[in-house]
Amino acid sequence: MSDRGLAYLDERAAELESGPKLHPVALGDFLAMPFPPRENLLSPWLPRQGLAMLFAPRGVGKTFVALHVAYAVASGGSLFGRWHATAPATVVYLDGEMPAAAMQERLAGIVAASDAEATADAFHLLTPDLHRDGMPNLASQEGQAAVDAALPDDTSLIVVDNLSTLAHGGKENEAESWLPVQTWALRHRAAGRSVLFIHHAGKGGAQRGTSRREDVLDTVINLRRPAEYSPDQGAAFEVHFEKARGIHGEDVEPFEARLEQRGDRLEWSCRTVEDSTRERIQDLHETGLRPVDIASELDINRSTVSRHLKALGLTPNKGGAK
Repeated sequence: MSDRGLAYLDERAAELESGPKLHPVALGDFLAMPFPPRENLLSPWLPRQGLAMLFAPRGVGKTFVALHVAYAVASGGSLFGRWHATAPATVVYLDGEMPAAAMQERLAGIVAASDAEATADAFHLLTPDLHRDGMPNLASQEGQAAVDAALPDDTSLIVVDNLSTLAHGGKENEAESWLPVQTWALRHRAAGRSVLFIHHAGKGGAQRGTSRREDVLDTVINLRRPAEYSPDQGAAFEVHFEKARGIHGEDVEPFEARLEQRGDRLEWSCRTVEDSTRERIQDLHETGLRPVDIASELDINRSTVSRHLKALGLTPNKGGAK
């Protein structure tokens, strides 16, 4: 970011902190303003001055992925072989529920498996076990002020893990209960920072609570269990982009990620959901299942099964399963 751009952001942050003042801007003046070019903290989906959300049901691995994302940004590294940091940047990770010992173990594994190393002051952690009074409530002005005061001046990314534990008060499905947190996030965006919210999925699979949360977000990512998942497979999930402002094509194509032990290191292996589905269809076809039974087993449309069988050059089974 240019010095001129940083100076402008500092001025805007000072205005926001001094009180709510409105400043109508003429079009010519607005077009001449020195906004820095928008770049990514983590390409292709996490922009600098961006707001994003990653959500999943319990147990799928959203904290694990969020920690990997945070460390990739802090170290200037990559994740899944698909997401790449453009340069190291300072990260503050707000943890709302993990025991300190468990968090230490996870982070040690992530650091050991990373393709880049963060400097000592690039990754900062706020976690409840190290605070007698617990973590601040981001839905309150007092909680927001406490977090803001703890941020290093050069903070580029704030990770909020998770909304249920760090922003409470009011009913979760009421849009008004989200407004204080939204205002806080927009204030940090105006100051040049990005915010990544981690959240739970509801019973229907969508992010839990009001959909109004997604209005100001650039990116919304949903982690889902693959079809036929079993606990012995460990960390395995599908990555789906529910909202992706400014990115398209292969960058938002859903993919499946699995964490595998390779020698003395843990590494992610990835393939597209399309390839994964085709492989499962082929396996079930070889057991003698008909297309209608395969569709039922994988919870997909029969036309999808037929399309993949045709691409594989396979003739649909006519009888029942062998």
